[in-house]
Amino acid sequence: MLSDTPGLHHVTGIVGDAGSHAAFYGETLGLRLLRRTVNYEDRLQYHLYFGDATGSPGSVFTAFPDPNADPGRTGKPGYDAVAFAVPPASLGYWRDRLADRGVEAAPLDADERFGDRGLTLADPSGTRVELVATPDADGNGADGDGTDDGFDLWTEGSVPTAHAIRGLHGVTALPADPYGTASVLETLGFEYEAESGDRVRYRAPGDRATVVDLLDRDAAYLREGPGTLHHAAVRVADREALLEWHGLFRDRGYDVSRVKDRHFFHSLYVRGPGGLLVELATEAPTADGPPGPGLADPNATGHATDLYLPPRFGDDRELIESQLPRFDGPGSESADSEATASADSRADDAESSR
Repeated sequence: MLSDTPGLHHVTGIVGDAGSHAAFYGETLGLRLLRRTVNYEDRLQYHLYFGDATGSPGSVFTAFPDPNADPGRTGKPGYDAVAFAVPPASLGYWRDRLADRGVEAAPLDADERFGDRGLTLADPSGTRVELVATPDADGNGADGDGTDDGFDLWTEGSVPTAHAIRGLHGVTALPADPYGTASVLETLGFEYEAESGDRVRYRAPGDRATVVDLLDRDAAYLREGPGTLHHAAVRVADREALLEWHGLFRDRGYDVSRVKDRHFFHSLYVRGPGGLLVELATEAPTADGPPGPGLADPNATGHATDLYLPPRFGDDRELIESQLPRFDGPGSESADSEATASADSRADDAESSR
């Protein structure tokens, strides 16, 4: 019998160069760089994983750097924003921190967001990122065991524990057919919660990373590229559950992929009537993947630095490493300089466009 998903597993975006985005997510936002691997569909491009200390499902944002691609355009059917949860008392800290790093941030409109307070900003490629004050993220994570609200807080990062991101809060989507997408969410276990204007909120029954907002508004068509979100993934228990979901989606005539071994988890992808790409990803690790809890490299101290390749790419390691651009991890002097240069460039672009 199929079980409802408890919430999001991860969210994946397409970005520009790897270095400035590793600095943004790993230094400015204070997430841990969990994995430096490759896009399994294009082994000559990076796939970077960020999250809490162990990469708990529900805390993870991943990025496909594609520095040579044309900029993307947010639109239908796609995702408008990814939101991270922060302690309510930390919003002042985040406003100051972002301003100090040249990142423009504006307050969320609480009237349009069901009372949510928070900040909206953009990564170096223009991907919309939100920091949402979540009541459960009360900032008391430093309680001796390093955990808070189901997450293993990253205490070695650049953000003090009291203000650190507590994982994903949710995503905002622009479906081509909001009613079709709503039917997919309800099938997965999300429930209608509220609506305000053209925003409709669905929530999963878990204790973290549970919010999906659907926008029912006119929008251009999605053009994938840096600055856009590629997909959102929801949590399921294990591979056996994935196979059951695969059968259900096929029976309903949805466009569904085979079950894939991602080496940190198993997953499948589905497009329902609303056109959104949704991944189902297992909380249980794969048998042939690296050991350890979550998606973090259990052998790494600090930020992950080694390039992980699945065994099938082992013979091509020298070629792959020679083609991938080198970049320093978060916290390094060059990474900080790159992040500052990127912020200055965005400020110059904004000034020239006025």
